[in-house]
Amino acid sequence: MLNRYARAFATKLLTPVARLFLKLGISPDIVTIVGTLGVCLGALIFYPRHEFFWGSLVCAVFALSDSLDGVMARLSGRSTKWGAYLDSTLDRVADSAIFGGLVLWYSGGGSRPYLAALALACLILGSVVSYAKARAEGLGMTANVGIADRAKRVVVVLLATGLVGLGVPEVLLTVVLALLALASLITVVQRMLEVRRQAFTAA
Repeated sequence: MLNRYARAFATKLLTPVARLFLKLGISPDIVTIVGTLGVCLGALIFYPRHEFFWGSLVCAVFALSDSLDGVMARLSGRSTKWGAYLDSTLDRVADSAIFGGLVLWYSGGGSRPYLAALALACLILGSVVSYAKARAEGLGMTANVGIADRAKRVVVVLLATGLVGLGVPEVLLTVVLALLALASLITVVQRMLEVRRQAFTAA
């Protein structure tokens, strides 16, 4: 329910910007691509240099494109399967850059192997969460269940990383990454069980 209200608020907030971009001739696909590039650059330039606050701020600003392109597509009446495919594919790239940037810092100058391992676990399990849903849909089933969808994972990790960049003790990020990895694992299991239920019901 909270996610639904958040989406409604974001849509209301971004609609004027979406109208302006459409008037300027900017397509939703361009917004998707530029947004992904911005997130990747923000994470892979700032995080490996331990500039967590600025990296999170840049990522958060460009991550808004994930909602903006959808609003633009609906306003223009150009919601297509290609647009949905491009958006979901580039989401995986952006997510990997965020957690990958943390892996680079903590496996290098940050000298915190356990945090690098946690960030890597979040990266891998987050990809499996998305794959579990995509594969289910490819087989004609659904897997829209789980406690850790993409939006929640991205918001939580950017917020925690940004706060650490402002001086909050690093233990916050340790706890957040551990919980995200656990929640992602639980989500994978939930989606697998849901697909199993549908498969056996159909059989």
